[in-house]
Amino acid sequence: MSKSPHTVEFRAKVSQEYLDGSSYPFLSEKYNIGKTTLQQWVAKYRLYGISAFFKVSGNSSYSSDFKKMCAEAVLSGQGSVDDIVARYNISSRAVLRGWIMRYNANRELKDHNPKREVYMAEARRKTTIEERREIVEYCINHERNYKDTASLYDVSYNQVYSWVKKYDANGNDALIDKRGHHKTDDEVDELERLRRENLRLKSQLKEKDMLTELLKKVKEFERM
Repeated sequence: MSKSPHTVEFRAKVSQEYLDGSSYPFLSEKYNIGKTTLQQWVAKYRLYGISAFFKVSGNSSYSSDFKKMCAEAVLSGQGSVDDIVARYNISSRAVLRGWIMRYNANRELKDHNPKREVYMAEARRKTTIEERREIVEYCINHERNYKDTASLYDVSYNQVYSWVKKYDANGNDALIDKRGHHKTDDEVDELERLRRENLRLKSQLKEKDMLTELLKKVKEFERM
């Protein structure tokens, strides 16, 4: 598996550049790193210095009480999502946002069991395009550990694997959920266009027959 290109020293260096006056847009373009990732690095670096970036096992466990405490901390105004992520060294802001969403929906915040089997799991919840991008970024930056990423973000192994492969092939745009999108005639092949045209003609003929039948009944009524 490929290793993350972002070393401890590199992340500390970039974080310090921000604290020294560089802007997020400048650093994002300079190093080709997402703004969200940079914000997370800086928030943790402010609190812990370079030690914030020493590798933490992807099997970090989170108890239900810990999840509830973090969600309530954000909702009660004790800090922003980024603040709480940095304060409690949570793996990413998307993870915390997921806890907050479950908390607000009165859904159970379960203990995180890092050894839970996720290979055959079904999709657990719907995700936004922003979440999918963050999940992919986390997975790639953590040696493409699909299983731990799936368990951490409460999605399935197959989802993570599919999103990463789509991202590798076509970038961020490939992560857009196109289910429910009805292709236009120009987007389908010749056979599908003919099938659609046939259905349209049948519909038109049916409407014509109905109109003819209606006119006949009108004439019959007029003769009465």
